[in-house]
Amino acid sequence: MTTSLPVKRVGHTALEVSVIGLGSAPIGGMYRTVSQEQVNEMVQYALSNGIRFIDTAPFYGEGQAERYLGAALAQVSRTNYVLSSKVGRLITPEGKVVFDFSRDGVLRSVEESLQRLQLDYIDILLVHDPDDHYRQALDGAFPALVDLRRQGVIKAIGAGMNQWQMEADFARNVDVDCFLLAGRYTLLEQGAIDEFFPLCLQKGIGVFLGGVFNSGILASGPRPGAKYNYQDAPAEIVERVRRIEAVCTRFGVPLRIAAAQFPLAHPAVTALVLGAESVDEVAANLQALHTPIPAELWDALRHEGLLHEAAPIPH
Repeated sequence: MTTSLPVKRVGHTALEVSVIGLGSAPIGGMYRTVSQEQVNEMVQYALSNGIRFIDTAPFYGEGQAERYLGAALAQVSRTNYVLSSKVGRLITPEGKVVFDFSRDGVLRSVEESLQRLQLDYIDILLVHDPDDHYRQALDGAFPALVDLRRQGVIKAIGAGMNQWQMEADFARNVDVDCFLLAGRYTLLEQGAIDEFFPLCLQKGIGVFLGGVFNSGILASGPRPGAKYNYQDAPAEIVERVRRIEAVCTRFGVPLRIAAAQFPLAHPAVTALVLGAESVDEVAANLQALHTPIPAELWDALRHEGLLHEAAPIPH
């Protein structure tokens, strides 16, 4: 399988990323043990099939994801991909992860990430989940990232979170280039569309979307034990997904395929970050993007009140 992927520019920067990015949380051992050999094969497959954007973080496996990626990318030309990582969590000598959004913490985090990744630079740095550390992120982490960008050490800065409200606040108070938003603009929920997306479009801020399957329920369907927001899905979410899946089934489209394609239709969205731990999972993500979906499916979802009235639909 060889695919061609469109690319988009990240905000006002010179960076261009493929509309599908490779998320590395699973190779940190999120679900099961993954070997270096598996990661090597997966990364090579992703690059050879048009993926030019890779996202990682120190938090994923207490540094394991970055170490695996560093080894996998060692023989790859640095100009062949754009890499994003994150700051705000440090790994102690005992292997524990602790929050630190101070300036010194950010600089230490960047240095340690570069060592694990075996790289000279990281393209994009995101402040990672500062939900309970707003003031320190605003006063410590972001000024440090702005300085690193001014020095040319990094090319873009932003935040990665599971909520858009604080990211909107950062957009108004910091000169950011991009955001990673997880789970808040999906086939299941489109709350970001009224305020956050228009703000990002107005300011020229790129948006990467993670968690487009809402922790799994949009991939597995409304079966017992399905996850939503990293927990067992509540009854009202299960029922809504059941209704969405019923429409998809009517048109012969797997729920997962519709969930993968829907978010990319919004003009504020630069790329989807889809986590994977194997060649098969990367192939499935790419296939989902290229599977035809009849326009009538989206019309039916909107007619049944399952899509925001203003949500753009894929063509």
